[in-house]
Amino acid sequence: MGVRPRASRPGNRRTGGDGAQGSPPRDPSSTRKTTPARRARGAGQRSPASRRPAQPRAGRALLLGLAGVVAAACAALLALVFGFGRTRAPDQGRVVEINWPDGLDAGEAAALLAAEGLVESERAMALYLGATGGTEAFVPGPHLLFEGATPRELRQLLARAEGRPTAKLTIPEGFSRFDIAARLEKLRIAGRKTFLAATADGALLDALGIERGGAVGAESAEGYLFPATYELALDSDARDVARRLVAESDRRWSALAAQGKDGLAALQASLGWGRREVLTLASIIEKEAVVEEERPLIASVFLNRLLDPSFRSRKLQSDATALYGCVAWPEEAPSCADWSGKPTPAVVRDPKNRYSTYAHPGLPPGPIANPGAPSIAAVLAPAATKYLYFVAAGGGRHRFSESLDDHNDAVQKRRDATAP
Repeated sequence: MGVRPRASRPGNRRTGGDGAQGSPPRDPSSTRKTTPARRARGAGQRSPASRRPAQPRAGRALLLGLAGVVAAACAALLALVFGFGRTRAPDQGRVVEINWPDGLDAGEAAALLAAEGLVESERAMALYLGATGGTEAFVPGPHLLFEGATPRELRQLLARAEGRPTAKLTIPEGFSRFDIAARLEKLRIAGRKTFLAATADGALLDALGIERGGAVGAESAEGYLFPATYELALDSDARDVARRLVAESDRRWSALAAQGKDGLAALQASLGWGRREVLTLASIIEKEAVVEEERPLIASVFLNRLLDPSFRSRKLQSDATALYGCVAWPEEAPSCADWSGKPTPAVVRDPKNRYSTYAHPGLPPGPIANPGAPSIAAVLAPAATKYLYFVAAGGGRHRFSESLDDHNDAVQKRRDATAP
């Protein structure tokens, strides 16, 4: 019986089952058992063709070093810029009213501020403005800037940013708009010239509902800028300040008119008066009265002069009105040229002074100051008297008279009492 050759197992011998030369040795790794962990690692590995050669350690260290230097330089620059933003230039108390142009870039803005003496370094200011957002937020038009402001504060002011510094404005009773303008500038809230222009702007007066009337019409917002205390931002728009003050006046007037509705109705019926005329007389009382309880008495004198048939001239003869004419319209009256601030016969009787109530009968063209609530209330509820005259009697009080003879006697007694 012959011997049968054993069947060859493919791949189990070095020769193939077909008698060819044996295949290369099998990679031992191909027989290694693949674990789930290995499969997971393998799935995340890139193919050899996509691998980048590892960078030398020295090159990597150099890049990290350069990045550190750049970061440090940027941090130093930011510290320098923002530190500069808090520096305060020397302050001599000077303010600058400036009409800020539209469209200036950081360099041009810095040059303008340097030219006005508001920053010490034009180049540093330009760098600061560029690093903090440029100048697109700056509001063109009138601004009140001041020495001693930091670059950060100047940026806030020019952008009229929320959160910029504020100041408390207190307007005493009897302040004129000229007094208010001076105080606004002193407090760095708004420029004097800008505020005076805003409160005499016809379009703004119309928008605020300030009545027109009288000999020359409503020349300004005088009388409608209510005396009170306000918290206002530095470098405010002067028109916004005027709106705020007039809004307070509107609110107070509504309450006073409601309380004195009978008196207001009587004035409307007898003299054809409205709010503007009431405010005009109240402003005169504000300048004449010193003692609170005399306001209704002084109101009765002026109203009697307008209503009593025996007082034919209808002239109020108040020094305060003529003096206001020299403040508001000095170029019109020759007597105002040499005015020293005190009443003189030439000033108070000058017919070219439109506010002279010695030269012109009735009310002056408009209010001469901004009256408070007590003076307005006195016009709406005057004392019931027949007084036609009053003169200072000392201590802020006055002597009131019904006849001219009694008045002249009171004047003489006053002169004797004050004579050296």
